Amino acid sequence: MPVKTQNEGTFPPMHVLAKRAREAAGVLALSPAEQRAEALRHIAAGLRSETEALLAANRQDLEQADVSASFRERLTLTEERLEGMASGVETLAAMEDPVGQVLAEWERPNGLKMRRVAVPFGVLGVIYESRPNVGVDAAALGIRSGNALLLRGGSESFHSARALHKVIQQGLACAGLPEDAVLMAPDAGREHVGDMLSAAGLIDVIVPRGGRALVERVQAEARVPVLAHAAGLCHSYVHEAADHELARKVVRNAKLRRPGICGATETLLIDAAIAPALLPKIVADLAVEGCTFRADEAARAILPDLPAATEDDFATEWLDKTLSISVVDGVDAALAHIARFSSHHTEAILTEDAAVAQYFMQRMPSAIVMWNTSTQFSDGGEFGFGAEIGIATGRMPPRGPVGPAQLMTYRYEVHGTGQLRP
Repeated sequence: MPVKTQNEGTFPPMHVLAKRAREAAGVLALSPAEQRAEALRHIAAGLRSETEALLAANRQDLEQADVSASFRERLTLTEERLEGMASGVETLAAMEDPVGQVLAEWERPNGLKMRRVAVPFGVLGVIYESRPNVGVDAAALGIRSGNALLLRGGSESFHSARALHKVIQQGLACAGLPEDAVLMAPDAGREHVGDMLSAAGLIDVIVPRGGRALVERVQAEARVPVLAHAAGLCHSYVHEAADHELARKVVRNAKLRRPGICGATETLLIDAAIAPALLPKIVADLAVEGCTFRADEAARAILPDLPAATEDDFATEWLDKTLSISVVDGVDAALAHIARFSSHHTEAILTEDAAVAQYFMQRMPSAIVMWNTSTQFSDGGEFGFGAEIGIATGRMPPRGPVGPAQLMTYRYEVHGTGQLRP
């Protein structure tokens, strides 16, 4: 129901929460770096001390969820995952504070001294779906970077998100920071998404974390700037000069380590020159672990039992143990395939030819491009950022994993000694 506040009339609940977050953002942005680090350490401690309560809340979500196996995997919390979340929060606490960093400074001929200084965005609105850890990662990144957050998680993860939110607010309070620095939608109502998208002047940046449909809706309807995290339709290209054993190991990891994350490889491209010898081995490696396939005509000429791929298959982010396969005639054909189907998230080339690797990487417009490694390294923690609020795939910065240093804007400071403009 709309919430009435004195002298404000009737406002949607998320607008009321955004106003509270706006006030807290002013306090957070001016707080000492050590105080924000202390809040993060309290949150990490809470994730460990409240493990049983958090797992119980997650079981409630899992019992009610009628979802696919891959969705359930993303929704599930375990002791190991909670420990990983706590460790990530501690890593952020130990990182250099991005607030107030001098990004550039120079002096003009008239003696004016100028500086560009990093400052927080203000209030971040994070709309996410099935993964409860996203709320914790976003909150920790916001606290480290001096930004307040307004969270709206998916209905399937509501109980988990609410229990995690309690731990976050307790950590803020223990450090003497306002609990309103991280606020959460009061329920799983769908109307809260629309309210956030219309909250211009209250929310500074919207961050959608979910499937293509969510991101497209946010981009179409938002009256607030959007830091878009597009689908992770990632490609691994095995060049004819690849080391065969390395390629087998990397492709297996890129696809199957965690098939449900955005950095998982969804399409394998392999050169025609080596496909007859290597493709059957790669398919056998993955099939024994339950992977299924969609293959183009050239791949099926080598392995006739593979199901035929459609155009839609190559445009699909499977988020599951399914791999699309295309046999290509060289690096330019691989680049053309990626240009046609990629979401511009992460692409990898596997080759021992350094010149070809450089050629591929220079011509790749995606936010992240890799050489001889797994696309599953597309992660803020693996980049040394502590965590990420998402992988930004647009052409405007920030791009790639968005950590605390990327959640900043800047102001210009001009220091004078009485100069007058003629």
